[in-house]
Order: sequence, then C-alpha cells, then structure tokens
Amino acid sequence: MITVTITRKRDEMTAFEISGHAESGPYGYDLVCAAVSAVSFGTVNAIDRLFHVQMHIEQGAEGGYLSVQIPHISEREKRRHVQTLLEGMLVSLQTIERDYNQFIQIKTK
Repeated sequence: MITVTITRKRDEMTAFEISGHAESGPYGYDLVCAAVSAVSFGTVNAIDRLFHVQMHIEQGAEGGYLSVQIPHISEREKRRHVQTLLEGMLVSLQTIERDYNQFIQIKTK
C-alpha cells in the first residue's frame, strides 16, 4: 500500500511523504503507482521550474519513497501560488484514493 502523509503548519502544507508500493498490477503496469508518481513528481517539478523554490527532497534508491520539505517562502504571492499547486496535488491524490482506496491511504498531521 502507498501511504501519503501530509504535514501542515496552520493552513499551509509544509511537507509531504509518500512511501510504499501499491502493487495494483505487475511491475511496470501498476496504474496506481504511476498515477501517484506522476502527480507528485509533476507538482515538485512545477514548483521548481515555475517558482525556483529549493525544496529538500529525499528519494528511495529503488522507488517507493519520496519526502519533500517545503521551505518558508517569505514572498506572499509566491507562497500562495506554491500552496495552490500543493493543494492541487492533494486533490489529485484524494481522487486516486477515492477510486483505489485498497492501494493508497492519505493521512494529515
């Protein structure tokens, strides 16, 4: 199972961690894993490319683990845009969870 843990401080997302494997299909054909990877990596890449935010990122050597810490962004407008992208990621992950809850679980702390 994939576990997504969202960390919030007040109303802002400050970090997220994705761990585990969905095992919803054979290796290379696991649609849940592919969807979670595309949504999460796409969000991280968009934040990096569009807003040049230096996040602390850790990845597992063989996949199955992604940890992202979002630094404090002092520029209010930039922070708002980054948070919008992160909330969009969460909505996408929740949609996957709604349809495939036997393979993915989202927690907030």
